[in-house]
Amino acid sequence: MSAQIYGIRARVASGRHGKYQLDVSACDVIDVVRHAGGWLYDRAKGGWDVCVLLSSDGDVTPLRILGLRTERLETEDDPTAPPRALALAASMEALAANSLLREDVLRAMKRGLGEVTLWGDFSGGQERSDPGRHFSASGFDRGVESVEHLLSSAACAFKAHALRAAGLDEAVGAVETFRRRPTALPVD
Repeated sequence: MSAQIYGIRARVASGRHGKYQLDVSACDVIDVVRHAGGWLYDRAKGGWDVCVLLSSDGDVTPLRILGLRTERLETEDDPTAPPRALALAASMEALAANSLLREDVLRAMKRGLGEVTLWGDFSGGQERSDPGRHFSASGFDRGVESVEHLLSSAACAFKAHALRAAGLDEAVGAVETFRRRPTALPVD
């Protein structure tokens, strides 16, 4: 996955005009559905254009159940195009796997022009690519707050269906927890 796949500098023509844009980066479908599926469903049903950008191939049916668009890396993305997303979200797994993505997320967080939401393991391991280490050392943790999203009853139902479509038999909790750097602009 490259920095362009995250959507910060993706082609403007691929954005949907008139809607808030939320670009989501993750390694795989299961990570998205398991950790952020309900929140993303609620955002999509609230009128947001939610696009999930994946670094691996796989069946995207669970994401479509949640009302989300999907894209793969396009090598012709225009690095000079203006940012199109008002909000960005990423899994810690995706950040650990891609240094360019980490740099883009850090840049977005420092600018404060868009909401940045992260999910996954923040405890910090011993691996060289540990994003927790990168976050603390690079100032990622400044201004980042822990937030909980209370899923709507529809989000719970659609997330359960998406999990089953992904081959998982897991209970759906009523809350999803994230770390977020809010923006000065209203986004909820």
